[in-house]
Amino acid sequence: MASTEEDFITDEAIFRAGDGSSQYHCPTCSIPFGRVEELCTHLTDDPLCNAVPIPHALRQPAGPDEDRMGRYHKKSGSIYGFNRPNTFERMKAHDYETACEHNVYYPFSGREEWELAKFLIENLNQGQISRFLKLLWVKSEARQQPTFKTVSQLITFMDALPKGPPWRCTTIETEGYVTAHPVHLIWCDALEVTKHIFGNPVFANDMEFDPYEVIVNGEREYGEWMSSLCAHDIQDELPRGATIVPIVLALDKTPVTRQTGGLKMYPTFLMIANIRSDIRMKATTHAWSCITYMPIPEYICNPEFSSLLQARMWHWCMDIVCENLKHAAAVGMGMVDPLGFLRYGFTPLVAYTADLPEQQMIACVSKNASPVTLAIQPQFGDGKVYGPHTGQGTLKALEELGQRIDPWKVQEFQEATKVLYLSGVHLPFWNNWCFADPAIFLSPELLHTCHKFFFDHVLKWCKEVVGADELDTCFHSQHKRTGTHHFRQGILHVQQMTGREHWDIQRTIVPTIAGVVDPDFVRASSTNSNMPFLHAEARRGSSGPIEHFAIPKLELLASFARAIPQLGSITQFTADVSERMLIMQCKNPFERTSHQCATFTQQVVHLLDREETARQFNLYALLCSNSLSLNNLIINEFDEVVNMDPMLGWIMHVAPEELSRLHGPRPVRNHFLKGLLSEDSRIAFHITVSSDHTHKTPPFLAQERQSCTHNSLPEPST
Repeated sequence: MASTEEDFITDEAIFRAGDGSSQYHCPTCSIPFGRVEELCTHLTDDPLCNAVPIPHALRQPAGPDEDRMGRYHKKSGSIYGFNRPNTFERMKAHDYETACEHNVYYPFSGREEWELAKFLIENLNQGQISRFLKLLWVKSEARQQPTFKTVSQLITFMDALPKGPPWRCTTIETEGYVTAHPVHLIWCDALEVTKHIFGNPVFANDMEFDPYEVIVNGEREYGEWMSSLCAHDIQDELPRGATIVPIVLALDKTPVTRQTGGLKMYPTFLMIANIRSDIRMKATTHAWSCITYMPIPEYICNPEFSSLLQARMWHWCMDIVCENLKHAAAVGMGMVDPLGFLRYGFTPLVAYTADLPEQQMIACVSKNASPVTLAIQPQFGDGKVYGPHTGQGTLKALEELGQRIDPWKVQEFQEATKVLYLSGVHLPFWNNWCFADPAIFLSPELLHTCHKFFFDHVLKWCKEVVGADELDTCFHSQHKRTGTHHFRQGILHVQQMTGREHWDIQRTIVPTIAGVVDPDFVRASSTNSNMPFLHAEARRGSSGPIEHFAIPKLELLASFARAIPQLGSITQFTADVSERMLIMQCKNPFERTSHQCATFTQQVVHLLDREETARQFNLYALLCSNSLSLNNLIINEFDEVVNMDPMLGWIMHVAPEELSRLHGPRPVRNHFLKGLLSEDSRIAFHITVSSDHTHKTPPFLAQERQSCTHNSLPEPST
């Protein structure tokens, strides 16, 4: 760390001293200054030129009778240079830079041909594209024909566009253990992906670079990751002026084929917690990027060892993908943010979103142990809070065991690790990643730990007590309500639901069963108290009542309170986004491949590479063709918009006439901001989708209106 830190200190000294003739231009208004101190004073005094976004938590006004105070960390990130190329500006430098000066859409003839090519690539497979290009309507001389005549020419054109981090293929071989098929690791360098996201100007207005704390009435408020204790602890250990680029990963084992094939994979997604949580929690904002596709190898060996060898293979592959990222976490490196500012960035792993089996694989613990606490299966659900299962404790146990037993004597080593409640993985990928501790970065996961746990357990207990038909009737007879799923056919017939439907059942279960069962059971269903379920013999197996609550996910609930101060709000780490990403980047692309499992991974990588290239190039070319800046400056004029895609917000600001040509989620506006809310407001209105008087006649509506007006008139004063 010392050499890199000294390089940055030297660069900063040279930057401050200048050469006597250098001028420092404001990155917003371009006014030149002779000294860097004068530029810093200008940026501080002029709010219009202070381009660094302020966190929402620090901009939020104090409420009535509320004392609210916020402050940044005293060693938080410095800026070491201005006007550096961000992700979009780096796209200018490629093999066809000269040709693009005359035609931004080169190698395509223009925007019209580019939009046709983008549509074909994103919606059709190669066979369908080939048949489309052979249509007489396309080949007719009455209209201008596309410059690409075949699908191979179209792919060649797409591959000539400026690209992001390249994909690679590495063959993984294990000596002594044979797999049924070769293992090909398809991956991107995680550090290059991180720099690509960190410098993306789409997120310029929605990023945080400095840890901060917010104190409300003497108590600390936790929200974004930068407000957490972990952010401050890491910043304390870094050199003064360093910027944290917190890494968030997501993993889920998933089948990618439908009905046939049975192909399963471990896709891994990466995101940085600098981006505001409400932005990165939407899959449509493309804040997440896939960094690896790893097929699960099939070992030709004793089935008892197969899962252990697969886990070791996964950790080995993750070590390859994240090698440079771990180096940057240790010594830091220069990284350009969306505004073109050079920062001294460090990349610690701060969160890993995964379901329980994947969490146990990551933490290298056995299936009868908690991945984040020291609790083991007999202690699950006993209501006690156990200490954290730290990474240092795991590494120490593995080191001591490795001195006695060779880890590649798999049977002997696995039996010894079972006694310690470990899985047998001897080289965790996180072992040399600075600040990485599974007890901290394995974040609580709401989708599986809360909503799926309720559906798999609590709802079944309610069925036993209430009666399945009675419970189904209760849900069927509920009134329809805007924003809540109405189960018109009940819930018994549903075999698989989305997380949102789990949530809707969970938040309506208390009024559904109230009055039908004992009040203690109602309270227990909302507080996860165990004893009333036992008294009612609600938890039953195939052979009768189950007299214990040793449920692994029930144990994970006990770690939520400790995780919130460490990581911030846990809703920002839910698996809803990664589940959606699996559909978008694994299952849907399979429909546009040749449906061959042997080459599926390579085909999907090429498809996603072209889709990502097309999506990014589309915005880049639109800005360049309209001679617009590639820097996304702060936008403060859409205050009534409370939920907007950042890309659409950028275009709405600089080129509103182009907004109709882009696709994305529609903005959500708060129409109550302009004169409809008062400071002492106490009433909220529930607006239904359609009027209750849709089928009433005009005379009836006029009579109703007259009656309402008469009843609302005040009494005359005397």
